[in-house]
Amino acid sequence: MSEANASDAGSSAAQSIAAIVVTYRSAETIDDCLQRLRAAAGVVAIRVIDNGSEDGTLEIVQRHATGDARVRFIANPDNPGFAVACNQGARDVGAGAHWLAFVNPDCLVDADTLARLRVLAATRGDCLLGADLVDEQGARDGAARRNDPDFAAMLADVLKGTSPTAKLDVIADDDNELQPVEAVSGALMLMPRALFERIGGFDEGYRLHAEDLDLCRRAREAGALVAVANSVRVLHVRGVSSRSRPWFVEWHKHRGLWRYFRKFEAPRRGLSTRAAVFAAIWLRFPLALARAWSRR
Repeated sequence: MSEANASDAGSSAAQSIAAIVVTYRSAETIDDCLQRLRAAAGVVAIRVIDNGSEDGTLEIVQRHATGDARVRFIANPDNPGFAVACNQGARDVGAGAHWLAFVNPDCLVDADTLARLRVLAATRGDCLLGADLVDEQGARDGAARRNDPDFAAMLADVLKGTSPTAKLDVIADDDNELQPVEAVSGALMLMPRALFERIGGFDEGYRLHAEDLDLCRRAREAGALVAVANSVRVLHVRGVSSRSRPWFVEWHKHRGLWRYFRKFEAPRRGLSTRAAVFAAIWLRFPLALARAWSRR
């Protein structure tokens, strides 16, 4: 191979993106999601990991796999969780792509979305990037820009009879094309494969929710930049797969919050604070479940 061809091959490899999509009862949006990913610039591989769907999701994915060699899928017989499935997808890609993009099946990217994120990321060393997520009405998703949760501070506010001031959501700074934050939404994440492997991928102790907060925190602890690309807007049709299983979602959401607290905050808190946070999380569970059922 000539030096010029070798240089071109190296440049192409450095720009290659593997998209990883975890599905569960995602028939409502997965067709549109995969059509868009197949048309997306720079995508060399698409891995769909299905966690036991029974709604026709797999039939749609199989059709895409038949028509595009980049699309492969893993059909789990049960639902081992989002973190497990993401790690399965990353392992299946192997060294075939420099960048990993974790894309929810209800996240609908444009043809240039992932390439624009890659360009922004490529000039900043190790980084984990999210996008400006919006719903069908154009309203911004607060989860796109978040602080680390500080459970003890939120609990203290509640005990004082005031609204918790330790808010997770961060106000968008549109003057800053790449806005550093403590965490981005797991609905859409782009990061170098080498960074993902160095920090050990997703923590598989989470089943659903908080695993994205955990991944972002460990990426920052490893010296990476975590940021939102405010100029890259993506439609996120939230909650498609969770509407039919509110108990499952809320149970694992609260379980994930407790795991996150135990992992990052509990070691520097006293026994009384740890007990109070445990009680607050699990007393909140029936209230959150009731709200979820009412929204159905």
